[in-house]
Amino acid sequence: MTTSFQLTRNSFRQLVLTDANGVEHVDVRPVRAFPIQSPNDGISLVKENGAELAWIDHLVDLPEAIRDLITEELEGREFMPEIIKIVSVTSFATPCTWHVQTDRGDTNFVLKGDEDIRRIGKDSLLISDNHGILFFVRNMFEIDKHSRKILDRFL
Repeated sequence: MTTSFQLTRNSFRQLVLTDANGVEHVDVRPVRAFPIQSPNDGISLVKENGAELAWIDHLVDLPEAIRDLITEELEGREFMPEIIKIVSVTSFATPCTWHVQTDRGDTNFVLKGDEDIRRIGKDSLLISDNHGILFFVRNMFEIDKHSRKILDRFL
């Protein structure tokens, strides 16, 4: 497997892309094209100004060292806990506080309004809290019955 670029980190922990012509681009950032439906496919490596330097069809096709650097950078920049269970809500009127279990631990957040719950595809939801943190519900039809009842009241 060969790629038309190399990827390393400099002493400031920034990603450095060296293109096929040997030109170094400092502070490169990976951006997912489809972060929810296909998080490992369609990744663009861009400069700070947003100009694309490289396109990656499938992360799995890259050499392990480059794949690990991109994965590490994405994990450090993206934070979207997945809701496993909705324990309770303080009210069915907004604003209200939700008590949830996520893949990153238990937490509480304030839902400002019903418009802060958005459908992504037919099964998934994104819920934005009062600080702009996004919480992900992978499949609202497979979540436990109690959580589904709460979701139904807000949808």
